[in-house]
Amino acid sequence: MKHFIDINDCTYEEFMDLLDLADKLKAQNKKGISHHVLAGKTLGMIFAKSSTRTRVSFETGMYQLGGHALFLSSQDIQLGRGETIADTARVMSRYLDGIMIRTFDHQDVVDLAEYGSIPIINGLTDLMHPCQVLTDLMTVREYKGKLKGLKMAYLGDGNNMANSLLQGASLCGMNIAVATPAEYGCDLNCIEQARSNAAVHGSEVLITTDAREAVKDADVIYTDTWVSMGQEAEKAERIKIFKDYQVNSELMKLADNQAIFMHCLPAYRGLEVTEEVLEGSQSVVFDEAENRLHAQKAVLVRLLAPQAQI
Repeated sequence: MKHFIDINDCTYEEFMDLLDLADKLKAQNKKGISHHVLAGKTLGMIFAKSSTRTRVSFETGMYQLGGHALFLSSQDIQLGRGETIADTARVMSRYLDGIMIRTFDHQDVVDLAEYGSIPIINGLTDLMHPCQVLTDLMTVREYKGKLKGLKMAYLGDGNNMANSLLQGASLCGMNIAVATPAEYGCDLNCIEQARSNAAVHGSEVLITTDAREAVKDADVIYTDTWVSMGQEAEKAERIKIFKDYQVNSELMKLADNQAIFMHCLPAYRGLEVTEEVLEGSQSVVFDEAENRLHAQKAVLVRLLAPQAQI
């Protein structure tokens, strides 16, 4: 891999290698074993969108790997205030070993990769969230022992999480059902990519407006906020539109009785998920949040120190 921008840029083998390495890094971290394979390396972290998990997990991951993370908010750099993406990419490539960017427009990440000469990691865009989905599938495999043949159900807004889950689940041979209101569906290109992946890996993709249909016999139930950053003015309207997609105990009963509940956080209790489900025995959201650290360390190693032996 040269970059980690879009899950569909990975081959099946590359994606599974990242999952295996993440598992190994997590297990060794628990035993106090460290690998300073990024000693002398610096990761620039550009945040046009603020974050808790993304900043803390990447900064901690770089530290644990012996490298340095440099936080750059939109107030710290000239990007978006006159300097072009192309110029920013070429200048920062002279200073840094890699860039992680969390921003709005997906094209900004694509352009950084095109004009720069260092690895680019997509920390989130309005279209995709590949680091989170790598984490999610790591967590599913941790709990279920496999990915292929399982069914994941996603409910709510057809946003960046839904788009990337479609790509990631189908690439790994998971069946995926996505239920959204008709006017809030997933990106059509992502749906087609998922169907192409599913045809190769022997899985199924269901796109529906019916939450109950999506969760039937599912092994994993997933949801995300109904109001993403930048959509605050639409909050009241969105709550009305999405109310039938709330993950509650009644909906969980339609899934497999060993199903797990997942959420990328932050969660808004009483909206997309009830307190009872989020804090219940089937919820794995905090293990999922922890795994951001280990999954992203795997990405950092493969991009910044591809020859390293772990």
